[in-house]
Amino acid sequence: MDDDALRQMFAGLRGEERRVRRPPPDGRGGLLLAEGARVVDRCIGAGHHLRALLVSTEYSGALPSPIVPTLTLEPEEIQRLTGFGAMREMLGAFDRPGDPAAADVLPGRRRVLVLEGVMNPSNVGTIIRSATALGVDATLIGPGSADPFGRRALRTSMGAALVHPWAISANPMTDLRAHHFAVLALTPDADATPLPEALAARADRPVALALGSEGAGLGPATLAAADERVTIPMAPGVDSLNVAAAAAVACWLLAGGNSPQGHW
Repeated sequence: MDDDALRQMFAGLRGEERRVRRPPPDGRGGLLLAEGARVVDRCIGAGHHLRALLVSTEYSGALPSPIVPTLTLEPEEIQRLTGFGAMREMLGAFDRPGDPAAADVLPGRRRVLVLEGVMNPSNVGTIIRSATALGVDATLIGPGSADPFGRRALRTSMGAALVHPWAISANPMTDLRAHHFAVLALTPDADATPLPEALAARADRPVALALGSEGAGLGPATLAAADERVTIPMAPGVDSLNVAAAAAVACWLLAGGNSPQGHW
C-alpha cells in the first residue's frame, strides 16, 4: 500500500467521532481505529487484524509487530488529514469485527449494565473501563449510545472494550426479560430506592442496571418498564453525578464491593 492509499484510508475520519453505532446488516463494517501505542498493542493481542498505521514524527518508541504499511507525518499534517483535533503517538487501522448480539452475551451473566442514550464516546469508554475493572459481567449498548469501538471510546477505555463482554441491543428490555433479569433504572429522583437496598433485595437474581444520558436521563418508557427505580444516595444539595462517575459507583455496588484482584 503506497502513501497515497494510506492517506486515503486515514483521510476525513472526523465523521466517525460522532457516529452512534448502527451495525450493518451483515454485522461487520469498516475500521476499528485504535489510538495510542498501548491500545494498538492490546488490539493486536486480542487477535484483530492490523491493516495500517498512522504515526506521528514525535513518536520515538518501537512500532508494534507485525510490520504493516505505515504513514509517518508531522502532528499538524495528521490533524489536517484526519480532522481530529489532536492524536496520540499513533493510530492503528484494524479490520472491525462483527458486533456481538445480546443473545450471545447475556446467558450466564449475573450483573449487567445497560446504556440508553449515552452518546458521549468518552463516557461510554469510561463506563466500560469501570465495568471491566470492577467485575461487572457485561454491558448492553442501547439505542442512542455511542460505539464502544469508536476511536475516542476505545481510547478512553484503554482498550477495555476489547475484553469486556458487550452487545448492541435495539430493545434492551426485551433482551433482558428473555434472560430473566430484574431491571433497575438509575435516577436522581429523591423518592427512588437506594441502590444498595435494591441490590440486597435481589441478591439471588440476575440484575441489570440501566443508565441514561447526562441531561435527560432514562426515558419514561424505560423507567415505567423497570422493576424498580433506584438512586445513589448523596449528600444534601447535590442532585446528580456525571453518568460515568455514577456508573463507577454502581459497578462497585453491583459487584458487591468485591472487584477482581490483579491488573489489566
